[in-house]
Amino acid sequence: MSLNPKTVHREFFGLPGAIGITLGLPTLITFFELVTNEKYSVQGINLDLDTIANQIPSFAELKQYAFDSNCWKAYLTWFFGLVVLDFILPGKRLQGVALRDGTKLTYKINGLAMSGCLLGLIAARVYASEDYYLPELAFLYANKLSLILVSTLFSFFLAVFVYVCAFIPLRTANGKGTSERILSINGNSGNPIYDWFIGRELNPRIGSWDIKLFCELRPGMLLWLLINLSCLHHQYHTTGTVTDSLILVNALQAFYIFDGVLNEEGCLTMMDITTDGFGFMLSFGDLAWLPWSYSLQARYLALPENKLVLGRLAISAIVTLHFVGYYIFHSSNKQKSDFRQGKLDHLNFDSIKTHTGSKLLCDGWWGLSQHINYLGDWFIGWSWCLPTGFQTPLTYFYVIYFGTLLLHRQVRDEDKCRQKYGKYWVEYEKRVPYKIIPYLY
Repeated sequence: MSLNPKTVHREFFGLPGAIGITLGLPTLITFFELVTNEKYSVQGINLDLDTIANQIPSFAELKQYAFDSNCWKAYLTWFFGLVVLDFILPGKRLQGVALRDGTKLTYKINGLAMSGCLLGLIAARVYASEDYYLPELAFLYANKLSLILVSTLFSFFLAVFVYVCAFIPLRTANGKGTSERILSINGNSGNPIYDWFIGRELNPRIGSWDIKLFCELRPGMLLWLLINLSCLHHQYHTTGTVTDSLILVNALQAFYIFDGVLNEEGCLTMMDITTDGFGFMLSFGDLAWLPWSYSLQARYLALPENKLVLGRLAISAIVTLHFVGYYIFHSSNKQKSDFRQGKLDHLNFDSIKTHTGSKLLCDGWWGLSQHINYLGDWFIGWSWCLPTGFQTPLTYFYVIYFGTLLLHRQVRDEDKCRQKYGKYWVEYEKRVPYKIIPYLY
């Protein structure tokens, strides 16, 4: 069997989808900035298209925004500063899942150290500041459009870099000769545009430093945190107060960010790491899409005309929804992990033993639906959008997008499991008929 079989199935309708996403999503996050800024903020359903049209930069202005030297210096300092911290900060080393050649890659897990370092730096800057004014956060807020374009271009260049590197054979351990790189099962189609988009190489690395894992939880996730903080900073220094809605969005999303970074070892078994190559889709998604689309609620609420006071009752309801979602998401994932490790054998959970030797869990959380953890994750997304009230559907974009993403993941996972387990998967679907939402779907 070939180490790198030719890609047969193409995601996102192949080349048309790849081109559409490559052009469409950067345009979308740019649009978000055009409708949530100091000059214009969308209210209600109707958009003032004339006002928005007047804000659209000309080609010359767009070029100026995209190649602003100060923003490039700031972004490169941010990205490669985190790379340096990734190398020097302590962390534990864990092995990933077995690859197609039987080997396992070693990953450095140091999310706790890196998060602590960033928080310590922010705390020190606040302590040394006058009236809590941080020029770094003010710069970030004032240059959002430029930084959106810079992070998009950087993700484009990074995708080109890893695509080209995927054609360079690896040196063997003894330095004599070369060995074949392991490619993604989705990114070996032979079409350069599609493979560049979806990711040709499974685990692009520079030495032992894994580019994909670093981008998954470092530059984009932590930049998201800083963008949200810049919104708080801006509201405080322009109005003298901070609304409870903006504080709530910051708190809930910060909790999610640090929970993700601190539990990064869970990424080693996620589809992004085990199956998907690293191309423009993940590069852009991690570095540009995540921070600039997930921060939409905070950026909207930071504007003076969108100040919203929720009150204790609404805050309590939203926080309850968040932690119900968090409980479902984490307890279900832990239950599956413990089951796989044999920690729940004494409970005699109902399961189906497959021809591969693995078992399909049909009990507990996983007797309710095939992806009950997705439901919990979606509830968390709702808790981020509800603090914006019901002034506009724009701020509910995330739950619509994320719900679509979860459905796509469910379909991908189902296809993979159907091929892997065959008749055992058919039996599993009979026992657990619901995909995500129990008794509904």
